[in-house]
Formats: sequence, structure tokens, C-alpha cells
Amino acid sequence: MKAARRSSGAAEQFFLFEDSLPDRLRMLGLRDVDRILTHTNRTVMLSLNRRVLRIHRGYGFAPDGVLKAIVRFLSPRVPRRLRLEAEREFLRFPVWAYTRPSERLPPRDRSRPGDGAVLKRLEAMHRDLNVRHFGGSLSSIPIRISGRMKTRLGELSVDHNENNLKEIGISRRHIVRHSWSEVEHTMLHEMAHQWQAENGHPVDHGPRFRAKAREIGILPAARRSLGLSAGTG
Repeated sequence: MKAARRSSGAAEQFFLFEDSLPDRLRMLGLRDVDRILTHTNRTVMLSLNRRVLRIHRGYGFAPDGVLKAIVRFLSPRVPRRLRLEAEREFLRFPVWAYTRPSERLPPRDRSRPGDGAVLKRLEAMHRDLNVRHFGGSLSSIPIRISGRMKTRLGELSVDHNENNLKEIGISRRHIVRHSWSEVEHTMLHEMAHQWQAENGHPVDHGPRFRAKAREIGILPAARRSLGLSAGTG
């Protein structure tokens, strides 16, 4: 299936592909899902939580074979070996190639007074956690404070075209509302994704991630509530 051409009608064509994705997945056998939401997250291609499937909108351009692999991966009745094969198959599809340029990289946040000191603390946290939990094996990586994260606490950005890591982003409101022990938990979560990427594993919340999360002592949940202030510790 070809991507929509960049023309005056490109946006309409793009949304046509995206809007047809839920129907295509259901026609190919997807069951036990109440809602299907699309996103352009650069780290996690899909996640299923409480019968709500969140999936990268680039899969709207994928051929049926890739969507069938997604359906197999999400089925609890499929053997683990086949689920892993299905995961590798749908992760090979270049969803980022079908993301509109304006969505590929968000505008940079304006820095605020005090950001320099906070970034130094986050960078020192990454170095310390790297030594304590990963034996110093992870690469140093830029840290970004993001004011645009509304529900996520952090994210690992990966340049899929160059197959390399770009940065770890931590939510500004998370830093303001929660304790530093909570921020450390978020940093470890993103570093577990960094470990996946640097060791050639899919960056997801699958069994390998959950095992690593347990190993380093963090919750394996894909996201946690920003909620009310838990202090600034």
C-alpha cells in the first residue's frame, strides 16, 4: 500500500488511512478491544490496557500481513513463540515514514529559570542509576525537560531512520508535582527502554521489559498518573 502523496489533499488522505485502521484490525480478527486510539509516540508502537488499544497511526498504511501480525500478538491464545515472531514482524514496518513531518519531532520547549540546575540533577541521576542498576553499560544520553507531556511522565526518543537514541524526556509537571524519588522511578523506566534499544531488543512493554523492570525494582506499568502533588523532595 502506498503512502498518501504530499498534495493539497494529503491531510485528508492521511486521515482516511488512519480512520480505517480500527475497522481493518477488527476485520482481520481483533477481539476483546472496546476502543482503538491512534498516536504518534516515537517509543511504544502499541499498548493494550483495560480493553483500550493505543496504536501508532502509521499502521494505517501497513499491508494486511502486518496488521494480522498485530492481531496475533494481541491474542492471549497464541503461543508465546508465535507472539514474539508477530512482534518482530510488525515492528519492522516503518511507521515513522508515514508520520507527517510536523508530527515527527515536537517543537522544543522554552527553557525556564532554574532548568539548568534541574537538568544537571537529572543527568547526575542518570549516571548514578546507570552504575547502580546497569553496571555502567548504558551510553550517556541528552536529557530534556518537557512541558508538553500531559499524561506521560517520561519518554525515550528513538530516531528510527538512523536507528539510534536521541534523548530521554521527563515531564516538567512531573518534576514540579512529584517527589524526586518518583522522578527517579520514571528515569529508571526510560533507562530500561534505553537498555532494550542498546541491546537490539524491541522498545516496548512486553515480557522482556517487564522482566528487566522487576530486576531493577520498578513497576512495569506503561504509564502512571500525574495526579496531585506528591511533594518536591
